[in-house]
Amino acid sequence: MIKVLENEIELTGYGISLDVEGENLYSKKSEFQQVDIFKSKTLGNVLTLDGLMMTTVEDEFFYHEMIAHIPLCSHKNPENVLVIGGGDGGTVREVLKHPSVKNVDLCEIDALVIEASKMFLPSIAGKLDDKRVNIYVEDAIEFIKTKKNCYDVVLVDSTDPMGPGVGLFTEEFYTNVKESLKKGGIVTPQSESPFANKNEMKNMYILLKKVFKTVLPYCGPIPTYPGGYWSWAFCSDDNDNTIKDTKRAELIEKDAKLYNTKLHNAVFAVPNFVRKIVDNE
Repeated sequence: MIKVLENEIELTGYGISLDVEGENLYSKKSEFQQVDIFKSKTLGNVLTLDGLMMTTVEDEFFYHEMIAHIPLCSHKNPENVLVIGGGDGGTVREVLKHPSVKNVDLCEIDALVIEASKMFLPSIAGKLDDKRVNIYVEDAIEFIKTKKNCYDVVLVDSTDPMGPGVGLFTEEFYTNVKESLKKGGIVTPQSESPFANKNEMKNMYILLKKVFKTVLPYCGPIPTYPGGYWSWAFCSDDNDNTIKDTKRAELIEKDAKLYNTKLHNAVFAVPNFVRKIVDNE
């Protein structure tokens, strides 16, 4: 049976179809969104929110390694990390691969995403029960307001700027995120597809540049996301995007499917069309 993600097509004009097996493994509607997991023939189990692609077992490493290892390897000693969103657990799993990390706070607004992922995406969500992880089922907009000088790295693993994710794309929110950082802290949000979400991406970089002194885009492929190409933003006031601990980065590389030290530097050499979006040309 072929499943077409029609909401993706409605938003971008094109999308993805998957050959699936049987009925949905999980299908519930929370107060925020429709949460579904189904089994595909070639990509394993698939998570969608409101009919939009979130992750698949087979290609999730593209996203999760990029959002986690680039900023964490750019920090000399990341001990305390906040993940906003990311209820599927993939970003948390990658963060915990860094031996310096002592504590990970996960702030996810929708408990059903965590529930479904633990049940049907164990290879992605398997580290959510790690003793170093604290899970807060809360609105990150409110959660971050009370956090001052707490984190070395904050990863904003959010949905697109719609539904429960819309409030995470404001100057007030990122100002509060910035104030949650310790000295040398780094923030990395996903920053949309430069191919499928040009306007959203442009607006996001205008916003980020109002808050942070350094805002650098980096890009990589994600086969099942719109356009197959995605971006993230390296943001800081007092740190740069170079590898700070080569031994730790090489340790991460040994276990990674995507990340390596050469890739770390290369991903910041973004194409000209991406640069024009980021520079608001």
